[in-house]
Amino acid sequence: MSTQNLLTSPLADDAELLQRRRSLALVGVGAFGEFSLPHLRRFFDLRIHDSRHDLGALSARWNVEAVDLETAARQDIVVLAVPLRSLRAVARAMAPHLSPGTLVVDLCSVKTEPLAILREELPSGTRLVGTHPLFGPQSGRNGIVGLRIAFCADDCAQSLVAARFLRRHLGLHVIRTTADEHDRQMAYVQGLTHLLGRVTAAMALPRLDLTTASFGHLQHMVDMVRHDSDELFRTIISDNPYGPEVMHAFVEAARDVLKPVGLPSNRTM
Repeated sequence: MSTQNLLTSPLADDAELLQRRRSLALVGVGAFGEFSLPHLRRFFDLRIHDSRHDLGALSARWNVEAVDLETAARQDIVVLAVPLRSLRAVARAMAPHLSPGTLVVDLCSVKTEPLAILREELPSGTRLVGTHPLFGPQSGRNGIVGLRIAFCADDCAQSLVAARFLRRHLGLHVIRTTADEHDRQMAYVQGLTHLLGRVTAAMALPRLDLTTASFGHLQHMVDMVRHDSDELFRTIISDNPYGPEVMHAFVEAARDVLKPVGLPSNRTM
């Protein structure tokens, strides 16, 4: 597609985007998908699809139309909020129904593999943007203005407008990065956070009154991740190409830290 065609595409100008409401399909309405509905419906004619859930009550609550995947793929913008393990099948089913130049936005917590899958499965004229909101329903419950979102895309007109929209109209702090750099950093940022949070939650700590400020921060971290799905945890730990290396380094460091105090024994580690 030529630069001129890109600049005259449905997403060529964010002011025009807001004056003439575009259609957007949200494919995958789990916890984060539902959380995003009130933010997206302000700006788009919103449609939702999720083969795993009955969307009747959600559709009525937010006054949005639930549609099949074929209809979802025909919208101006398609946002994919599906688990990584479902992504290839969803992309393959959508592909025949996408129009040239459709903007497809991925929200997966890792970036290298999902973007590779979408490039393989979707038509060559599809415009891809990989994003990862660095927040969720818990951290964004009081509003999303100023929160961070990772943004991986080529510098085509649609992606530039998408980044501008996220920044200007949703108030997000957009961080441009590559898929590989995103995954490398997230192996530490999300991997360690979710591992420590899950392990602490699994310990089923008793009620504690004699707490410190630092322990309060630990409790806050546990509360932020305790309601995240097992699917998300697997994606963060196992599907990130850098995840196993970081987890191995964590276990080895824990052993080294405990050795001077006589741990671990075979029983404890």
